[in-house]
Amino acid sequence: MTETANARKIAFATFVRRALDEARATRAWSGTEVSRRTGVSRQTINRWVRGDWASDPEAERVVAFCEGLGLNPAAAFAALGWDRAATGPRAGQPTPPMDPDVEALLRRLVDPDVSDAEKFHIRETIRYLAYRPTLPVGVRKRGNQAG
Repeated sequence: MTETANARKIAFATFVRRALDEARATRAWSGTEVSRRTGVSRQTINRWVRGDWASDPEAERVVAFCEGLGLNPAAAFAALGWDRAATGPRAGQPTPPMDPDVEALLRRLVDPDVSDAEKFHIRETIRYLAYRPTLPVGVRKRGNQAG
């Protein structure tokens, strides 16, 4: 293994370890809860912490891990030595319009006048909505008919 590859593994392992420590300290999340919230298996997270991977982690898993913990994936990409521009939207493609309610929530999350407690509740609600199971179409139609 090259020195650069080893340094990237150490940097990414440090990033993941800090993210896990933060989730445990501030949210009292166990490893199982982190796995559930991020959609990344405990085995994968443990391999990342140990630096025990032969090829780079999948970008989608890294993004899911970061988003599940409320972290910017760019920090993980930097630890991995990835070029952010290469993994982002392609040049020349327009950015899809954002819902005004989502924009308002994002503004509140970066507003220094909004309390940490309110930001916590906004993030928890977004996580709940993002990861809640979707009902099959037949079940949804029956629910609409009732009442």
